[in-house]
Amino acid sequence: MKTSMKGRDLITLQNYTPGEIQEIIDLALELKKELRGGGHARLPLAGKSVALYFEKKSLRTRVSFEVGIHQLGGHPVFLNTANTHAGRGEPLADMAKVLDRYVDGVVFRANSHADVLEMAKNLGKPTINALCDMAHPCQALADLMTMYEIKGRAAKFRVAYVGDGNNVANSLLTVTSKTGIDFALACPENYRPDWELMKKARGYAVESGARILLTEDPREAVAGADFVYTDVWVSMGMEEEEERRRLAFKGFCVTDDLMDSAGPGALFMHDLPAHRGEEVLPEVIDGPRSVVYDQAENRLHAQKAVVALLIGD
Repeated sequence: MKTSMKGRDLITLQNYTPGEIQEIIDLALELKKELRGGGHARLPLAGKSVALYFEKKSLRTRVSFEVGIHQLGGHPVFLNTANTHAGRGEPLADMAKVLDRYVDGVVFRANSHADVLEMAKNLGKPTINALCDMAHPCQALADLMTMYEIKGRAAKFRVAYVGDGNNVANSLLTVTSKTGIDFALACPENYRPDWELMKKARGYAVESGARILLTEDPREAVAGADFVYTDVWVSMGMEEEEERRRLAFKGFCVTDDLMDSAGPGALFMHDLPAHRGEEVLPEVIDGPRSVVYDQAENRLHAQKAVVALLIGD
């Protein structure tokens, strides 16, 4: 049975049930099919404006949200810290309360999870987390959509993540454990996913039938995997840790040899942008086993489903 998500925030997928996650994916697949068929029969954002407030640089997130909102009949309004008074000290709470009077929702790409919570607390309209230091829920939805397109929803499959236990890993951990997908993470000891989230994910996995493995051995993680996923070792804002991180992640690069250790026909995933020669070799990300551009395309459709369900009529 479909549920009403209108008016809700999307801060993290922890607050969404497996059924609600599947409903978002169902709509995303429908919207993708409609768009390829010539356009959308219904425009749920007609007459609505959505602010995109970004504290970080962006290509995929900004363009996919702007284009998607426009395709659904809405008007995207892009803002960043350089063209607001945030740099002069205007509190985020004040900005949220002002935006509440103008727009129908805010897509927020934030430096910190605390900022996303502050926006949601002071905004009477939906807040959609477009990335923060703790979570990247829209990326995880696009990834799940991509996996379902390839493997089918009924199939039992396994995802391996190799590298930094960052915001992307956190959101993948949440979405896989809630939807019954086996998930293995290979991370250096000091770069594991959030421990509290790991405990919650193990609880979700008991209910869904998923299996979770946390290891420091990339080969153990990828054994039998249908998808091998990695992300950059040095995220935005961590540049001062670059040398230390490169040393810590030595041996975690996804190579053809590591891909060969995964399950037959295993595919490579990355949320982009990628640093070729660091977390992945060019022959993997640019080779026939890579589906990174399918993931990037599905950001458009997954996010359209989110804004349609949370903000649309």
